[in-house]
Amino acid sequence: MRPTSITEKNTTLGIVCAVPWRLIKVKPLANYRLEVEFVDGTHGYVEMSRRVMSEKAGVFAKLKDIQLFNQVYLEYGAVTWPGEVDLAPDAMHDEIKHHGEWVLT
Repeated sequence: MRPTSITEKNTTLGIVCAVPWRLIKVKPLANYRLEVEFVDGTHGYVEMSRRVMSEKAGVFAKLKDIQLFNQVYLEYGAVTWPGEVDLAPDAMHDEIKHHGEWVLT
């Protein structure tokens, strides 16, 4: 005879990520700039025009289309665009915390 299993409700609390570089806000601005805010309250700007317009833009060349650039959103606390283009939130946080702005060249 098989033992009867007892199903219990999972009462484990949800995991909350508290790393300081997790983003909570992103807003597209004119001239390929972003305004961002992190979970620890750090606030600043990301300047992307040089990277987007560069001959070495790589995956960021897609963002020359300003309509696509303006579709920026947060996914798992990182700045992301359609087509799996994203920015490293930890590097962004470090630069903004020290300089108020992250300039991608």
